Amino acid sequence: MSEIHFYKKIALNLNINEKQVDAVVGLLDEGATIPFISRYRKEMTGSMDEVQVANVRDEIERLRALEKRREFILESIEGQGKLTPELITLLRQAETVSALEDIYLPFKPKRRTKATIAREKGLEPLAQILFDQGKMDVEDEAEKFVSAEKEVKSADDALSGARDIVAEWINENAEARDKIRNLFKRSATIKSKVLRGKEEAGEKFKDYFDWEENLMGCPSHRLLAIRRGESEEILSIHIMPSEEEAIDLLVNQFVKSNNSASTQVKLACDDAYNRMMQGSIETEMRMMTKELADEKAIQVFADNLRELMLASPLGQKAILAIDPGFRTGCKVVVLDKQGKLLDDTVIYPHEQNKIFQTKQLILAWCDKHKVEAIAIGNGTAGRETETFVRSIEELPKSINVIMVNESGASIYSASDVAREEFADKDITVRGAVSIGRRLADPLAELVKIDAKSIGVGQYQHDVDQYLLKKKLDEVVESCVNKVGVEVNTASKQLLTYVSGLGGVLAKNIVDYRNENGPFKSRKDILKVPRMGEKAYEQAAGFLRIANGKNPLDKSAVHPESYGIVEKMAADLNCTIEQLMTEKEFRKQISLQKYVTEKVGLPTLNDIMNELDKPGRDPRKSFEVFKFDDSVHEIADLKVGMKLPGIVTNVTNFGAFVDIGVHQDGLVHVSQLSNTFVSDPNTVVKVQQQVMVTVTEVDAQRKRIALSMKDNVVSTPVSKPAQNSNNKKGKPEPPANDFVSQLAALKDKFK
Repeated sequence: MSEIHFYKKIALNLNINEKQVDAVVGLLDEGATIPFISRYRKEMTGSMDEVQVANVRDEIERLRALEKRREFILESIEGQGKLTPELITLLRQAETVSALEDIYLPFKPKRRTKATIAREKGLEPLAQILFDQGKMDVEDEAEKFVSAEKEVKSADDALSGARDIVAEWINENAEARDKIRNLFKRSATIKSKVLRGKEEAGEKFKDYFDWEENLMGCPSHRLLAIRRGESEEILSIHIMPSEEEAIDLLVNQFVKSNNSASTQVKLACDDAYNRMMQGSIETEMRMMTKELADEKAIQVFADNLRELMLASPLGQKAILAIDPGFRTGCKVVVLDKQGKLLDDTVIYPHEQNKIFQTKQLILAWCDKHKVEAIAIGNGTAGRETETFVRSIEELPKSINVIMVNESGASIYSASDVAREEFADKDITVRGAVSIGRRLADPLAELVKIDAKSIGVGQYQHDVDQYLLKKKLDEVVESCVNKVGVEVNTASKQLLTYVSGLGGVLAKNIVDYRNENGPFKSRKDILKVPRMGEKAYEQAAGFLRIANGKNPLDKSAVHPESYGIVEKMAADLNCTIEQLMTEKEFRKQISLQKYVTEKVGLPTLNDIMNELDKPGRDPRKSFEVFKFDDSVHEIADLKVGMKLPGIVTNVTNFGAFVDIGVHQDGLVHVSQLSNTFVSDPNTVVKVQQQVMVTVTEVDAQRKRIALSMKDNVVSTPVSKPAQNSNNKKGKPEPPANDFVSQLAALKDKFK
């Protein structure tokens, strides 16, 4: 199948035109990255964004993989000498992997089956006679195949073997498999039961000890939870439709008469379904629903990670950072405006005899290093340490005290990256540094941590790890290139995610910078070892040089477009610097004058936006957040309290909110708004500041129920809403995109 045919299919599926598909695929095949294509090749793609470009990439990869499998199957059948024009047509028309595999099944090399043994006994002619279903006495026909030599002992033995062959024919019939597959998609239920003797060990899966619901209505997070119970050998899972309906479908297709031969075919239909089809189609359904659940869970993780990566930076400030603790004290560091470690020590603010000494040290360091903000990790002793710092009356009011989410800081502090950066410091110092830097610039610090360790996922250990890593890496790459990177100060880890670079070039850039001093212009980047023209083209627009020779080097204007800006300045008889700083000059520009075959209004508008605000940070301005002073632990909570909080995680069933008690509370999706919410991500985002009402507190189980509704009605944590599809009356999280996808499949096959 030609690539042009692929482009037509992709264009139709994604509701774009073929020229856009052709352009994107061509750029991708040349090695262009998604951020580069969406930012600097708008004329070629029709201004497609990163999501659209990624969708084209995923579709072309899927279709190419399908075509590769198709060609393998064609070669395999041809090698067997069984390839016919009809088969070629069927294989060329197949549009899914399952359709291809159904056609290939009769020709696929098999292990020795019951049908194989029956054929060895010479029973295939009898099977064909039965399958034709003509009028006969099947006993008399079967007697003809009784043979001591071939170990066919009786007529019943012959009929049994013939049915094995017929059952295999039925199982390998592509139309029949498609019907059963569609039945599974329409009406299969998923059932889970606790394994004998595992009740106590599997307490956390108690809701699923005797669970049954329609497969199409099972949300992704519950499917992953049930599958985890199975993998931990607590639960057994079965996916199946009505057996009677399944067998009736086969009977209606294969039984042509009402005679003794037809009776044998009916028995073969029953055997084909129960012995072969049911298990293999159930396996397909497991794989299909797992893939959809993975896709949804990975997308939830990706959405949360994006919000966290693009969280507001405090900016270049002198920061005193504290990694709190009770028994071992609090590790304190001071960082300069560039994030360089200046000083570190340990304080003991929670020991009565050391309070005065600790206060004096904090005040002295704030004065000595001109501290502009104090960052405090939100882990153990975080709120208590915050209260202590805020109680220092002499602390200048201009110094903001800010709680920082320290998820993953311990991972960084023990990593090779941290050891390389602070070889002579212990992990507690590194952890405090990470907390401070995370306040200054979350993106620059979080790229040093494995995204899976940041704590904004849902069942991340249960999903396909390759797909998870691929998606999260794409999110990090997207965020880094959206913000841009200062090439003279960026870490190797941050540079790694710049379009076109990767680990080797990132290291080479840092090494070159250390040996030769800061880059003076973007052109100097070409001097970096192994920096080719292609890599430079992909990366240059995302790399910034704040005080470079060319003022455009601090902007997102790509060097390939510098000539356009230079012509604008020449036409206005001004310098590029004046064009960037004086609005009156920019007002005089007529963009149409600079349109060429390669450069259109999309690029020209981007250039004008950059000239207006060179290198602007797309992230929101930082807002100082403060927890309620009256609340420090679960025991302080009372139903009805209205409290400020920060969203720490968004899942399919709601959002988790930090209200400052060392235990996040859950705002169930039904409590996110006064109106119906199908997707929590449409209402809340990670790092969003919200006001919540406490609706229930279970201190023993460490569960807190919260609401964001205006008129709150207290609802127990342990009794969420019920679902009419749920036959066992278990708690039912809300519908989501995963359920919609399955429902769409269900509607398709009605």
